[in-house]
Amino acid sequence: MMLRKLPQVFLSVLALFVCSLQASEPVIVEAEDAVTGAEMSSASEGGVEFLTATSDGAGNSPGSEARTARFSVTFPEAGIYQLYVRLYVGPESGSDDSFFYGNGFGEKDPADDADWILVNQLGSGIGSTSPEDYVPGEGAAGSQVWKWVMLSGFNGGEDPINFSVPSGQLTQTFDIGAREDGLRIDKFAFGWDGFFYTVDNLDKGEAGAESTPNEPFTPTGPPIATGKWKWLGSVHSASQLQDFTAYWNQVTPENAGKWGSVEGTRDVMNWGGLDAAYDFAKENGYKFRMHILIWGAQQPGWINDLSPEEQLVEIEEWISAVAERYPDIDYLEVVNEPLHQAPDGGDTGVVSGRANYIAALGGEGETGWDWLIESFRLARKYFPDTPLVINDYGIIGSAQAVDDYLEIVDLLMAEDLIDVISFQAHAFSTRTSAAVMEQNLDTLASRGLPIMVTEMDVDGATDLAQLSDYKKIFPVFWEHPAVIGVTLWGFRPGMWRSDQGAYLVLNNGAERPAMKWLRDYVAESDFPGFEGYVEERGLSLELHGFEVDVDGDGMTTGLEYLIASDPATPDRHLLEWKMEDDLDTLRTKISSLARDGRVELQSSSDLENWTTEALFDLLLQRGSGFEIDLEEESVTLEMSASIGGDSEKRFYRISFKQ
Repeated sequence: MMLRKLPQVFLSVLALFVCSLQASEPVIVEAEDAVTGAEMSSASEGGVEFLTATSDGAGNSPGSEARTARFSVTFPEAGIYQLYVRLYVGPESGSDDSFFYGNGFGEKDPADDADWILVNQLGSGIGSTSPEDYVPGEGAAGSQVWKWVMLSGFNGGEDPINFSVPSGQLTQTFDIGAREDGLRIDKFAFGWDGFFYTVDNLDKGEAGAESTPNEPFTPTGPPIATGKWKWLGSVHSASQLQDFTAYWNQVTPENAGKWGSVEGTRDVMNWGGLDAAYDFAKENGYKFRMHILIWGAQQPGWINDLSPEEQLVEIEEWISAVAERYPDIDYLEVVNEPLHQAPDGGDTGVVSGRANYIAALGGEGETGWDWLIESFRLARKYFPDTPLVINDYGIIGSAQAVDDYLEIVDLLMAEDLIDVISFQAHAFSTRTSAAVMEQNLDTLASRGLPIMVTEMDVDGATDLAQLSDYKKIFPVFWEHPAVIGVTLWGFRPGMWRSDQGAYLVLNNGAERPAMKWLRDYVAESDFPGFEGYVEERGLSLELHGFEVDVDGDGMTTGLEYLIASDPATPDRHLLEWKMEDDLDTLRTKISSLARDGRVELQSSSDLENWTTEALFDLLLQRGSGFEIDLEEESVTLEMSASIGGDSEKRFYRISFKQ
């Protein structure tokens, strides 16, 4: 056979192809090649040689050289690499699922926390096992199985990192440290940043791909939270409308409801975007939250040119116009970001040249928040039956911010001007532990008002990083009994944090792993009814059943469940109210745990013999009360802790039936 000489240009292209192929191959580091301390050892089982710790530990560093292992790794080229590991979590799962790796290359101090990155919670919901699965990808492997995990995309207690190999320093030292025994490490892989590797690629040291095969996808719905007691919504804007009804059942206008968007020119109203959002919600039967009446940002530029007296007239015209045009708003966001963006003309560096009409609303005044209180008074005037909401960012991650926020809430509650507390959950507000967020959420809930989570987004530089953060953050909100709903601030490319990768689907509709997890998680979630309440309190159904009066105070546990009183403490007075015969209101505190059942209205003249007056279903209308719809007539029970007693008068009480 005669060989012909190939053209030089072809050889050049072939050489570039071979170099590119080699460049995307991961650098594999076998665990048994490490130089180990006395409390680290190699073992073999099932044909796999692995490294494991011989002693148990905790903390944020290995603690001693005996609990470390060191590798010398030679790279083919300088560049940025991402770290992967093949590991096995032992039978004790949560006690076998953590270790440390060095915070960059180089020899690390075993006792210096800053030198190490903690990787915890490797036991479940993370890792890939199928040969064709990308890492990170859809994998959510559990314990007692060999799996690949992308450490550079997984926050297991501390922010992950990539590894940089400089020119001329291709051989690097890489340290790891033991934390819990029972964790087995088979190998590490350093993959090129920008390439995607399947389990099979990493097992065999094969080249990765420059993109993942995300097939176009069209969701069919129904919305994720269909049939759940909480709603899960998103923003209404042009970039976010595609497939909205397949995922979300609550609507908030992104920018169309801001005063500057509607009345950019004085007395020239542009309602188009807000009409579209409102109509979209009502046509689909979704909750609608109006965003926003009063704010320092995105307000009309002309407002600053008016006197305070003229400004107040314009403010009231704006609020009344919204009330007239949109009579069926479910939640009204009255003031946004009072702690950060008051309408005072200031400039914090976040928003330049804020609107300045604070004096028109009373300025800071004696309370320091007179302008805000007046804003809510105006809102209550024009929206007497609409739940009024306050909103701000930077709250959930800071106990001090929660305290500052509640000072405002308390002032509003003193005049019955607020019905719902809400806070923004942007990615920069949730960079703390789940425990901190849960504690702060409990503190917010201490006022007895419902809570909404607004403007939620989770950045996603990698699929795995986003998935990990969603698993940490979202359950804190969704499972809290005081939270009535969560609103995402977009889910498609084009959302405000697109540059940070916060979108949950791609342009072609393909769902990222966090979206798939979110859909499955909400579908499987449920809020505890009475039995869940009993379990949470450590009670028994036998002793604390619905019809049992364990403390002899005249209230069954079912009623105590409804009004959030203590089943172990006599508190009969909480369900006794002095009422004139022509009054149609009762007042008491309602537990945020109560979501199902029927309420029985009873009356008595002697506090001993009770007559049933009406039966009705419980339906949330305002945060501080419930609207009760009877078949024959409508009666509103405004329940907000007003009690009394006079044996010569007629008394009323409510009884809760499951």
